[in-house]
Amino acid sequence: MQELPVISSIENSNRETRVKKPNWLRVKLPTGEGYRHVRGLVDTHKLHTICESGNCPNMGECWGEGTATFMILGNVCTRSCGFCAVATGRPDPVDWDEPQRVAEAIHLMSVKHAVITSVDRDELKDGGSIIWYNTIKAVRSLNPDTTLETLIPDFKGQWENLERIIEAAPEVVSHNMETVERMTRKVRIQAKYHRSMEVIRRLKDGGMRTKSGIMLGLGEAQDEVLQSMQDLVDNGCDVLTLGQYLQPTQRHLPVIRFVHPDEFAFYKEKGYEMGFDYVESGPLVRSSYHSERHVIKGEGRRAWEASKMLA
Repeated sequence: MQELPVISSIENSNRETRVKKPNWLRVKLPTGEGYRHVRGLVDTHKLHTICESGNCPNMGECWGEGTATFMILGNVCTRSCGFCAVATGRPDPVDWDEPQRVAEAIHLMSVKHAVITSVDRDELKDGGSIIWYNTIKAVRSLNPDTTLETLIPDFKGQWENLERIIEAAPEVVSHNMETVERMTRKVRIQAKYHRSMEVIRRLKDGGMRTKSGIMLGLGEAQDEVLQSMQDLVDNGCDVLTLGQYLQPTQRHLPVIRFVHPDEFAFYKEKGYEMGFDYVESGPLVRSSYHSERHVIKGEGRRAWEASKMLA
C-alpha cells in the first residue's frame, strides 16, 4: 500500500490536545452581495440550511454564488452522530407547508441546481419520506428547469419509505457513508454500514444516479478507506466525495489527523481506477460542494481520462 504524508495529528489521551489547522484549511469569511441575498432569503422564508447547521467551511463561497443546501424536516435530529453539529433532541411537529416554501426560495434564487437534505426523523412512521416526496414534487412544479440532488437518511431500512424517493426521481440521490466500516458504530451511532450500502444498491436498482461521501481524519486507515470505496462501487455508487473532518465543538469526536492534499489526490486517482463516474476529493470538499457538476453522467470521468492523456 502506498505510503502518504501525515502532516498534523492528534493522539487520543486523557489530556485535551489541539493542533493548529494547516494552511490548506483556511477559508474566507462569508461576505458580499450574493451572500447577503441568500442570507435574506433563508431568513425571510424561515428555512433551515445544512450550510449553517453543519458549520460548513464553504458557506461563504456557495452562498456568494447564490446556492445553498436546504435542510427539511426541521433542524433537530433524532440521532446523535459523533461528528455532526446539527442539534439532537425531540423535533418539532412536521411542517406540511415547508415543501412549498423551499420551492419558492429556490425559484427566487433562480438556481439551476438545488440540493436538499434532512435531519433523521426516526420517530415518524414514514421517516419523513412523505415530506421528502412532497418537497421534490413542489420544487419540480415551480422550477421545471432546476436539477435536483437529494441527500437522504437511511429510513432505518424501511424500504417502502426509500421507494418514495425513487418514485419522485430527483437527478441525483445521495446517502453518505461518512466513515469506514470499523468506525461506523462510533461515528454514526444509530447507523449500520451494510444497511447504508443497501440504500445505495436499492437506489441504483431503482434507476437513480447515486452518490455518497466519506470524511477523513477520524482515525481510519488507508486500506479501510479503499475498501469502503470499493464497497460503494460494488453497490452501484456513481459519485464519491471525500473531505477532511473538522470537529464542530469540544463535545464531538476529535480530529485524529489533518489529511494532506496529496493523499486526497491519491484517493481521487484510485476512485476513478475503481470505476466511479465522478470523484470530488479535497480537504474542504463537502457532500454538496460543486454538486451541480455531479449531475451529468461521464463528465468527471472524461475530465480524468483527458488529464491522463496529457500527463
